[in-house]
Parts: sequence; structure tokens; C-alpha cells
Amino acid sequence: MSRCPRWCFAILGALLVVPHFSAQAGEGEPESRPRVELSIRSWMFTSGEMQWSHNASRLDPTLGNPTSKLTFKDNNTHIVELEGKVHLTRRWYLQGDFGISVDFDRGTLIDDDYLAGQRLFSRTSSSITGTGTWYVNGNVGYRALEFPNARGYLNMFGGFRYWRTTYEATGFDRLVCDSTVISCTPQSSTALAITNTTHWITPIQIGIDTDYRLTKRFSVGLKASFSPVSVVYNTDVHHLRSDLQQNPSFSMWGVGVGASAEPTVKFMLTQRFALTGGYRVWWNRIYTGTWESHPVGSASLTAPLSSLQTIRHGPTVGLTAFF
Repeated sequence: MSRCPRWCFAILGALLVVPHFSAQAGEGEPESRPRVELSIRSWMFTSGEMQWSHNASRLDPTLGNPTSKLTFKDNNTHIVELEGKVHLTRRWYLQGDFGISVDFDRGTLIDDDYLAGQRLFSRTSSSITGTGTWYVNGNVGYRALEFPNARGYLNMFGGFRYWRTTYEATGFDRLVCDSTVISCTPQSSTALAITNTTHWITPIQIGIDTDYRLTKRFSVGLKASFSPVSVVYNTDVHHLRSDLQQNPSFSMWGVGVGASAEPTVKFMLTQRFALTGGYRVWWNRIYTGTWESHPVGSASLTAPLSSLQTIRHGPTVGLTAFF
């Protein structure tokens, strides 16, 4: 048997070294993986509702619990969203998005007032005529898992959210009125009635963002988050009540929880552009809070805030570019 020449050993050595460097390269950032992702998205035909109530029976035992309940409902609006994601390394990334409503003139406000024993003595209905909602999210993410055969990934993230919504209700119609308790005139009005502004400040949200490829171009995913602590500041201005201050008439602070979920689908148009779609739900609710009234000419009054909840949901569609 002839002996292997020196160049044979050189080739054998190279074959042993190449897999070692290939493995190391696999641990770094793949050349085909984009470093930046930019998205424009539409949260279409979203349906929103905000409800709050308070318990003033401790201040006046003739009042009910809850004493008053306001529900802003059937607020359908269209939201435009911009999102950016920057991959710092193979596993770590930064993500942020900003969304703002482009129309906000639909919905109804129902204002209920109760006496002890939950006797409804007043109910009015007003039309929501403005003004809008906007939000910003910022997250740090980590790729915790990559599925076999480059099928997809599971990311974990943490960050913050600020979400502000302002409702403007115009006019009212009296649906229920007990004349032995309050004056029932006028029966209706077309003037600006109530302006409500809600600020949800979520300093901590944790979640997952996953994508699984079913075919070469089509994939499904899920983005979901949970916030164990979410702080709310809510104000009401009652424009038709001369006995209340106008900046604001009522104010509320509360602490609660929040959650969001969005199952998604993605279709790759090209290597650098993808169409996305999904259905998104955002929800926040307090578990404790304080309501404060600001009358004219006297000191403010405080009472427990019984409930305050915000929910918005609707389909999403968007376009993502990869660079």
C-alpha cells in the first residue's frame, strides 16, 4: 500500500478544521438573517370599551354601591401603527411601536346612577364624537428557542407600554329619570357633555413572540403579554354641571393588571417583504383605586373606585420589510 503524500495530510487536516469553524459560524449571526425590520400596520375596525364605577355610599348611605357607572362602548375606530425591530446579536433585539387612531367619532356613553339597594334613578345616553387613542410600546427581546429545520423561533420579551384614550361625549337623552330624586328637565341636549381621558401606564410587561413556518412562504405565530402591575389615571370633565370644577370634575387613580394577545399569519412576498395579518386583543383592569370629586367652592371628596376596565380588539393587517 502506498503512503499518503504530505498534501494528503494537509487536505485531511483542512477537512477536520472546516467543520469546527462552520460550527462557530453557526453560533453567530447568520448572513441571511435581517438586522432591521420595519413594519406599517393597520389595526382595523377596532371595537373599544371603557367602563368605570365608584362607591360613594360611605359618604352618603342613601347612595348605592356602585353609586355611578359610566360605560363608553361600541367605539369603533381605525388605528395606524409603525413598528421597528433591531437585532443586536443573534439572540438579543430591541423592538418598539407607536399607534394612533385616525378616526374616533362612533360609539355611545351610558351614564347610570343608583340609590341604596341599587335602585336606578337616572340613566342618560350620549353620542361619542371624539377625540382619539394612541400608544407606545418598547421591549427588549431574547430568542429563547429555534425550531428544528429553520422552521421558526420562540422569543421572550419584557418592556413597557403607555396607552392614552380620550372620549368626548356630546348631548344626552334621558332614558330613566326619577323626578322624586333629581330634576328631569331638560329631557335632552345637544351640547358637549363629558370628556373622559384614561392613561394606562404599564411599567412592566412580559411576553412571548413566536413564528412557525408551515411552508416556504407561509407561517403562523402568536404574540402575547401579561402585566402584573399597570397604573391608571382617569379624569372626567362634566361640562354641563356648574356644581363641579372643569379641570377636572372627577379624577381617579388605580392599580391593576393587563394582558394582550394576537395570533398572526405571515406570507413572504419576497425575501425582503412580507404581508401579515392577525386579530389583536388588549385588556386592562384595576384591582384597587380611589375616586375623587372636585366640587366648586368646597373641598374635594374621596371614595373607593369600584372598577375601571379598558378593552380594545380587532383585526390587523400589515407590511414588513427586512434589511
